[in-house]
Amino acid sequence: MAAADAAGLVRQLRGAARLIADPATPPEVLARQSHIYQVAIRALVNAPTRRSATYALLDIRLRSAVMADVDAGAQLRSMLRRPKTALPPWRIVAPAPAAELLGHYRSAEREFGVPWRYLAAIHLVETRMGRIRGVSSAGARGPMQFLPATWRSFGAGGDIESNRDSIRAAARYLKASGAPGRIRKALYAYNHDDRYVDAVLAYADRMRDDARAYHGYHGWQVYYVTTAGDVWLPQGFDNR
Repeated sequence: MAAADAAGLVRQLRGAARLIADPATPPEVLARQSHIYQVAIRALVNAPTRRSATYALLDIRLRSAVMADVDAGAQLRSMLRRPKTALPPWRIVAPAPAAELLGHYRSAEREFGVPWRYLAAIHLVETRMGRIRGVSSAGARGPMQFLPATWRSFGAGGDIESNRDSIRAAARYLKASGAPGRIRKALYAYNHDDRYVDAVLAYADRMRDDARAYHGYHGWQVYYVTTAGDVWLPQGFDNR
């Protein structure tokens, strides 16, 4: 649960960021602290009036990271036309290990020339790095959320539910759309909304600037915005 005041949010953000930054943090602690950091970020996304007081208490480096994550979250939140009245027909599973996914991103970068951080950022935004299993309201499927027609063009005969195949398809699609030289254009082709593009770029820039940011994002959980508020869909949730 997010702290009720700015000082409490700062304690949550500082404590979580310190442990995320330490490569020696045990995996179970890293996962828990990444979730705490995410909850604090979501609190600031949902309550803009709390931001200035919280930012003022953060050191410059952490403030920059927090502001980037809040801005990205706010961009994505603004894309939601209205909260949902029912939970989605999804199943929530454990993501593949961070090292395994990073291997897929880097392999796709070597093959297609699309920097790995953009692939990771799309994966984060679309399905929280593979946690969501199910079809979107638009009919998109798989870890990187492809529509069937797009998958037929860029999936190269692979499995749409496979992290490796979907990541490679996303790299193939981005390259065909102008990446890496025109990455903004390529991301806009992936989702025709500048707010989506801005959010993906913000997460990608965080991973470029901080080698541990990726490991923090890997621990982010699935939340669904409903008329009753944000609902956490934990691992094991199944509404199919």
